[in-house]
Amino acid sequence: MTQVASDAISRIIERHGPDAVCAALAPMLTAERIARIDQVLAARLGSVVTIVEDTYDPHNAAATIRTTEAIGLGELHVVEPEQRFSAAAGVTRGAHRWIDLHRWRSVEAAVAALRARGFRVFATLPGAPHTIDDVDVTTPLAVAFGNEHAGLTPAAIAACDGAIGVPMFGFTESFNLSVTVALAMSRIAARRRAAIGTPGDLDEARRRELRARWFALKIRGAVGVLERALGGG
Repeated sequence: MTQVASDAISRIIERHGPDAVCAALAPMLTAERIARIDQVLAARLGSVVTIVEDTYDPHNAAATIRTTEAIGLGELHVVEPEQRFSAAAGVTRGAHRWIDLHRWRSVEAAVAALRARGFRVFATLPGAPHTIDDVDVTTPLAVAFGNEHAGLTPAAIAACDGAIGVPMFGFTESFNLSVTVALAMSRIAARRRAAIGTPGDLDEARRRELRARWFALKIRGAVGVLERALGGG
């Protein structure tokens, strides 16, 4: 789906409300597909967020998107001070459609925005005082990862509230970026779910909004269908 179509869906949801959009589109979806959407929504975590800084390898970038969505996280924040975050579509396998991708020019801006929403933000750093196994997950948590060669910049590390590490037991001193994201965020997400006692934590308004958007994403020509059914966006 193009950005234009995505924006049109957002306008229609805002104008008519998510319930009306779902009602208009539901007859075009199978019961199994609707059940799958509801299952994924129920397990969506809004309180665990991935941040990646200056990631220039398109395959790693795409794999990070795919991993973030597969774990059930709702957002990926990318800091791109010089090179635009580029995701290879063949690697994401459509995962980019199901998460919110936030782009920032500086890590300080990304951290400030997340902190204002109640997140603590941690840098990933070798030899950090905490690890993905013992960092506090009782409050919303964002984790920042650096690029494939240089890691996080000193500015990124300084902007964060603390640092955590990913345990390693071999001679190799670092994982590939996408592997690090997968290992760290899957562990933190599992611990967060255990801490809150539920697979997902979206509030009702956000869940309904995403449900309407995901209904539309599953239907070819959804904008036209909605304009005919509801009178336009």
